[in-house]
Amino acid sequence: MTVGTENGAAKPELIHVRPDADLDHVVEILDREGAVVVEDFADATTLAGLREDLGPGLEESGYSESGYDGVKTKRLSGLFKRSTQMSSVVTQPLYLGSARRLLQKPTHCWIGKVRMEVTPSIQVSFTQAIRIDPGQGRQPLHRDDAMHLWRHPGPPCRLQLMLAMTDFTSANGATLVIPRSHHWDDERPPTYAETIPAVMPAGSALLWQGGVYHGGGANTTDSPRYSLSVALDLGNLRQEENQYLAVPRETVQTLPEEVQRLLGWDRCPPGLGQVETQDPHLLLERTPQELVGMPRGANPLM
Repeated sequence: MTVGTENGAAKPELIHVRPDADLDHVVEILDREGAVVVEDFADATTLAGLREDLGPGLEESGYSESGYDGVKTKRLSGLFKRSTQMSSVVTQPLYLGSARRLLQKPTHCWIGKVRMEVTPSIQVSFTQAIRIDPGQGRQPLHRDDAMHLWRHPGPPCRLQLMLAMTDFTSANGATLVIPRSHHWDDERPPTYAETIPAVMPAGSALLWQGGVYHGGGANTTDSPRYSLSVALDLGNLRQEENQYLAVPRETVQTLPEEVQRLLGWDRCPPGLGQVETQDPHLLLERTPQELVGMPRGANPLM
């Protein structure tokens, strides 16, 4: 299968858009192709801050012992406690806007004779800085929503990003993607011959649905490839990375409310994540004892 570019180039590559692209257009690409590259996703200041904040931790990290994670690959998690730049990454309009469009689909349930309309929340499920060093081979191709044993075809449960902190090339380990593979069923295996490398300059970001087959490429150069990844999942699924333990409460209190809620300090309708039947966001300013004395919510599922 060949995916053409919007500029008519003959060489197969992923579709690239600018950061001021129309959100409807980006969502349409993600629906159809499953993946898109947003150029200039992060500005120079954000990128420099991320490198400064995350570089030392990656240097100190050990290599993985598993072939899946990469024996010449270093990984660093808990990024919201490590860099103040993460808020601007997760709230970038095309990323957060696309995630809300794709994942937050209204649904309903019956409470007695009342048809209750609900829209699920979304949450940060996973954060990781990645350094693929020279000599690292290709990662096994996989779907990230396999973490939730998600079935295909079907509606998405995740939108993930890979931010290039250095240039991504075919030689240094650019992420390998199989466009449109989110439409496949669960019996069709992926092959490397079907992949397209996400070649992009530093500061660009690859966005892809959780059902898209992908994997890190091989680094045959003499320099490391740096990146970071964030996943936004449906709020009714368990987070892949336990953000309540990964990010201290004191750090969460310094973040914008939208980011606090994305990290899980929120209640997913109709009532998942509640504390004393209350919105857990209240715990950033109140004690659990104070929540007990507050008026109870009117939600019948609470």
